[in-house]
Amino acid sequence: ILMYNRIFPVNRKVFDLMEKRFVYADNAATTRVSKNALEAALPYYTEQYGNASSIYTLGMNSAKAILKAREQVANAIGAKVNEIYFTSGGSEADNWAIRGVALNGAKKGKKHIITTVFEHHAVLHTCQFLEKQGFEVTYLPVDENGLISAQQVADAIREDTCLVTIMFANNEIGTIMPIAEIGAICKEKKVYFHTDAVQAIGNVEINVKEMNIDMLSMSGHKIHAPKGIGCLYIRGGISIPNLIFGGAQERSKRAGTENVPSIVAMGVAITDACADIPTKAEKVSKMRDKLIDEILKIPQTRLNGDREKRLPGNVNISIRGIEGESLLLTLDLNGIAASSGSACTSGSLDPSHVLLSIGLPHEIAHGSLRLSINEETTDEDIDYILSVIPNVVKRLRAMSPLWETIRKNEGLDEEGNKI
Repeated sequence: ILMYNRIFPVNRKVFDLMEKRFVYADNAATTRVSKNALEAALPYYTEQYGNASSIYTLGMNSAKAILKAREQVANAIGAKVNEIYFTSGGSEADNWAIRGVALNGAKKGKKHIITTVFEHHAVLHTCQFLEKQGFEVTYLPVDENGLISAQQVADAIREDTCLVTIMFANNEIGTIMPIAEIGAICKEKKVYFHTDAVQAIGNVEINVKEMNIDMLSMSGHKIHAPKGIGCLYIRGGISIPNLIFGGAQERSKRAGTENVPSIVAMGVAITDACADIPTKAEKVSKMRDKLIDEILKIPQTRLNGDREKRLPGNVNISIRGIEGESLLLTLDLNGIAASSGSACTSGSLDPSHVLLSIGLPHEIAHGSLRLSINEETTDEDIDYILSVIPNVVKRLRAMSPLWETIRKNEGLDEEGNKI
């Protein structure tokens, strides 16, 4: 509250506005648990609460529920049931896949890994850890739209390459990578291919066999399942070291009593999310495009990420002359939950590594706005967002010394147009 008051005056009308309307536009961060997922999970808290490792009926019921959820996940990505391993989320799945393949590769003298400069930190930090263990990591650069080519991967593969790990779709700017082409190259070169598909699941049709994906990470809370549940697909025939020792759960690879309610919820959620992706993508993409087109009418703004090869619900726009933190706080006061290109929530003032990787200077990266919508977003939500943002930008620019400097140096009027 003190921060809010310091940045701008708060009055009763603002709070009245918040009570009247709330728009959630940060689905890339997390999603609401769906009614179907919640209702499926509840009995396993209160009635069917048996330990799935037990041989009596109550325990066997939990084991059957886990098997059903495993089948649901497998069906969603074209995998086999015994290729799905439940984890606590996408970050754990990324860590397990990368470190597991790396350990096996080291035994054969293969200590080279290929990734990109703008992966999720679950991948980047794991690779940085492995570098300290003597591995060499090639970080492929992305172009101004946040894309790499399959040829870049082919050129980077060496005799000692043990793994290629490239995200399916970027979590910040929404670009979708040429995963099938990369998978084909890795198969030809006999190099394992892992992809972080946390943002892509439910938004893009995925078939791990057709795309030659060896390992794939997923997270439940991006597709209306609870937080704390995820999956790692490991292609049959690939054996990586255990993640956790101490029990026979997950075919002895990840010990610990299973989180049955969340596993059940994930099975239901991924089934719903992948039921009719083309229809959902068409609906969400139309709303996304309206947001992009209208916000870009504000002078001195730019779209981050590729316009076409983009997740249906991702909008990431840089707005010159304002700071991401003040932008988010003002939107929040107007009942809009969004995210920014600077890591203000973690206490860091550093701009996003993703935005820097596509060539944005620090001052522009700091003023970026990510709106991530989904099938629950309405046309009225979009209209409300568009009624608020121009006024917020105008107000923040009027208070910004940076904007005043930009205007004077570049000969712009108050709106940002050339004089």
